[in-house]
Amino acid sequence: MNKNALAISHPHLYGLDEANLVKFESVLLQPEAAKAFSTMRDAAKRQGIDMAICSAYRSFDKQLSIWNAKATGKRPLLDKQHQLLHFESLSSQQIIDSILIWSALPGASRHHWGTDIDVYDPSKISHEALQLVAAEYQANGPCHALYLWLQQHAHKFGFYFPFQQGKSGVSTEEWHLSYFPVASHYTEAFLCKDLFKVFEHAEFELKAPVLARLEELVAHYVKFVVSVPA
Repeated sequence: MNKNALAISHPHLYGLDEANLVKFESVLLQPEAAKAFSTMRDAAKRQGIDMAICSAYRSFDKQLSIWNAKATGKRPLLDKQHQLLHFESLSSQQIIDSILIWSALPGASRHHWGTDIDVYDPSKISHEALQLVAAEYQANGPCHALYLWLQQHAHKFGFYFPFQQGKSGVSTEEWHLSYFPVASHYTEAFLCKDLFKVFEHAEFELKAPVLARLEELVAHYVKFVVSVPA
């Protein structure tokens, strides 16, 4: 998509501009978040905890491809218990709601910002084997020790878990960290009217029913997140 065709102030909030990001190993991150993660990872290593990023910045087009694949049944839809849903039995609205359990709308993902990362323990599970499901981070899971360490220490480095049970529209994600000092400002600056403009220039599956609910979806899935690190 041509960001220059859009009359919006902050295209980077919608995954349309990478200019404010830096290369960090194999991913792109917001500069302050990259520095903070490096410091946090070193601290964890000194305490016997390995940590790696499996997902960071994601462009609008990449998120669009994920959305379209799920909206057409080419990628599986899972419920909150990670159980497979039967795509053929779902209405358009049910497909939208099902996708949003685990995947964001294109343009509305925190991964567009370079402030948010998915992490795992590479000494306990390979990137290829990782599924990013709760069982991997709960007791007896390969990333459980990492998760416990992050719960205790992540806030010291500016990171926190934005998606928590009853405190966010997005389902709990034990692997998803956000760099609060920057992401909190991005959350406030994100505008539904600008996302609407982005969508006017984009082609994607279920566009009409999404646009009809856009204010509701932004309020629930973008604005409704944990507001302070804990």
